[in-house]
Amino acid sequence: MPAVPPIVDMLAELIAAPSISSTDAALDSSNRPVIDKLAEWLSALGFATEIQPISGQPHKANLIATLGTGPGGLVLAGHTDTVPFDEGAWQSDPFTLLDRDQRFYGLGSTDMKGFFPLAIEAARAVTGKALQQPLIVLATADEETSMSGARALAASGRPKARYAIIGEPTGLRPVHMHKGVMMESLTLLGSSGHSSNPALGNNALEAMHTVLGALMTLREEWGAAYQNPGFDIATPTMNLATIHGGDAPNRICSHCQLGFDVRLLPGMASAEVRQAIHDRANAALQNTGIHLVAKSLIDSVEAFSQEKDSELVQLTEKLTGHTAGAVSFATEAPFLHQLGMQTVVLGPGSIDCAHRPNEYLPQDQIKPAVALLKNLIQHYCL
Repeated sequence: MPAVPPIVDMLAELIAAPSISSTDAALDSSNRPVIDKLAEWLSALGFATEIQPISGQPHKANLIATLGTGPGGLVLAGHTDTVPFDEGAWQSDPFTLLDRDQRFYGLGSTDMKGFFPLAIEAARAVTGKALQQPLIVLATADEETSMSGARALAASGRPKARYAIIGEPTGLRPVHMHKGVMMESLTLLGSSGHSSNPALGNNALEAMHTVLGALMTLREEWGAAYQNPGFDIATPTMNLATIHGGDAPNRICSHCQLGFDVRLLPGMASAEVRQAIHDRANAALQNTGIHLVAKSLIDSVEAFSQEKDSELVQLTEKLTGHTAGAVSFATEAPFLHQLGMQTVVLGPGSIDCAHRPNEYLPQDQIKPAVALLKNLIQHYCL
């Protein structure tokens, strides 16, 4: 077998290497086998490869692979991790690539291990040529949980380039905006007592009822103040997701915890949104004697917006024949944008089958994706 195998063989090897990212340590696994395999293939094509360890996580790493030199250039970026899978819900082994019905099935086939063989295939076409600007293939860790890989890159100020494509599944339609995401919890602490006399305690569950009302009012105000018709859901959202409290029906509830997420529109800063949430909750609890403990469940991912009239957006619109749009899911785009790159999210496959059993990459998008990436490399690197 050649040093750099064909696309399908590369995809099969990447699928066969588990790289689950999970907040549950029992499910979480290393992404190093994927990183090491990508580094091996890219090194064989003449790329200078650097494996960047993730601080505090010796089993996780990023890969920065660079072909050529110069102050500009193009980044082709993706994440190497997958979500956990529903055991028993798959019709095939999630870690064995299955070719069926003009689709390639496997965990991460579309989100988003499938992007890397296509990027490498496109890069193969320019190896040995004199590049005017560098081509950089970037592979990150833990996008599905903490985004620690992208955060490490932003903190290190690397890589340096002018343009970036993030190959998340968009059906080969360019995306120039997406919402940000926050995941938060509010815990109310009261005091317990015998349920026969409410005066013996301070009911945290009843206080949470008041806080919920305040948050729902805040959500309505955001909907009136922030609207972006570029999104299918034009307003920010707040999903009231989980609630837990108390320990027995005959005891006054002494503690109650709410978990929720907020999807931010461009123009909304997570720190300001978080402060507004805390202010409203504290105001609702004034003079109740209930104590509020607020916690962020993840580090926030800010909303992303690349100007519609920017060079990269206009070029990807021309090459794909599609107007750049917006999505509600978050990506690593804000971190690359923070590094000064014009950034577009653009890749094969559909987000609709990501994170689900029997995930697949449509085979009819492979050749168009490779051709698109070759055109981008030609434009920015040659």
